[in-house]
Amino acid sequence: MLATLSSSLGLAPIAPVHAPRTGARAALRMGTAADDMGIPCEGDCAITYSKLPDSVKPGVVTGQALQDLLDYAKSEGFAIPAVNCISSSSVNYCLEAARANDAPIMIQFSSGGSQFYAGKGLDNTDYRAAIAGAVSGAYHVRAMAEQYGIPVILHTDHCAKKLLPWMDGMLDASERYFEVHGEPLFSSHMLDLSEEPMDENVDICVNYLERMAKMDMLLEMELGITGGEEDGVNNEDVNPEDLYTKPEEVWQVYEALSKVPNGRFTVAAAFGNVHGVYAPGNVRLDPEILGNSQIYIADKLGMDKGTQPVNFVFHGGSGSDINDIKKAITYGVIKMNIDTDTQWAYWKGIRDFEAQYRDYLQTQIGNPEGAEKPNKKYYDPREAMRAGEKSTVDRLQQCFEDLNCVGVLGLQAPEVNNVLGPRRGGLPV
Repeated sequence: MLATLSSSLGLAPIAPVHAPRTGARAALRMGTAADDMGIPCEGDCAITYSKLPDSVKPGVVTGQALQDLLDYAKSEGFAIPAVNCISSSSVNYCLEAARANDAPIMIQFSSGGSQFYAGKGLDNTDYRAAIAGAVSGAYHVRAMAEQYGIPVILHTDHCAKKLLPWMDGMLDASERYFEVHGEPLFSSHMLDLSEEPMDENVDICVNYLERMAKMDMLLEMELGITGGEEDGVNNEDVNPEDLYTKPEEVWQVYEALSKVPNGRFTVAAAFGNVHGVYAPGNVRLDPEILGNSQIYIADKLGMDKGTQPVNFVFHGGSGSDINDIKKAITYGVIKMNIDTDTQWAYWKGIRDFEAQYRDYLQTQIGNPEGAEKPNKKYYDPREAMRAGEKSTVDRLQQCFEDLNCVGVLGLQAPEVNNVLGPRRGGLPV
């Protein structure tokens, strides 16, 4: 299946992972994604950040640079917004918002979002469309993140057991990318096996982390169940006890994954999280679970009091109480997922655009300015889509502020200044 997929994407057959090469191949890996794609740029592509570790550069961050970024977030008390994307438009508003807030961002694709990125007209048997869409989205992110001059964590969301073929396909693509560039295509992936028995959840995560560690990739795993409904997975009637993880369970995961050589991982521990937005009082978060888990594991490892060995992630962030968000960050949350709120923000921008120009959107010709006046500049899809993008950028501003993630890069100006370098098939701008 992947051989056919690779051919359809213009990729060479998947090659096995081995030690990085030297010579000409090593020199090729030194170039940026923008260089490889024929859109090299000066200025923002080459900037450094006055506040971040030196390893973190503009573009997709992987391996040690990713670990350094997450460690820095924890030490400085901020979390990185993780936004589910379904199109180039949603990727672009994430990059725009991150640049405006002088901050990193995590761009992630779900299986359904990946399939939509590829096009709903494609056959998704064996998750072929979802694999192709995720890979296509990854290349788009790699091309544009450098142009915006910000660090991006390229991630995928909730991979349940039935979706493991999707994960396998993406890892095949990363292994090929690693063969050529010395780093994986994606920064990280999430396995959500929370509905499986605990031992099976841990064993499968260990097996995948062993494969991913060879490329210096990070694994996010889930403990407990995130309630609500998202991307076709409905947990609205789940047992309430499953929404709250126990410290002993976090330790079981930490102990097992820590034994994987070069293994990097984060833990999505459930503390009442729910996908979606609900009326106040309907969602009861308990961030103390995260704090108690840090204490429990630090004690197991003989660490000093106050040490936080686990990097936690916060699912179901949309609509959460700001006090719960702030408290969760103090307990080692370095990433918060946002989807429902950005969906609404994008729709609101389109809805408001339609309301403002309704009389210009009913016919191709004829509006309040005259019966023969054309309306093309109003019904051009770019106009409504841009309204959705701008509305979502504004909403993400609040997300960055809520997560203490504003001004953390140390950029000198919020404006993007991506100046194309030597023309090697660069964009015609």
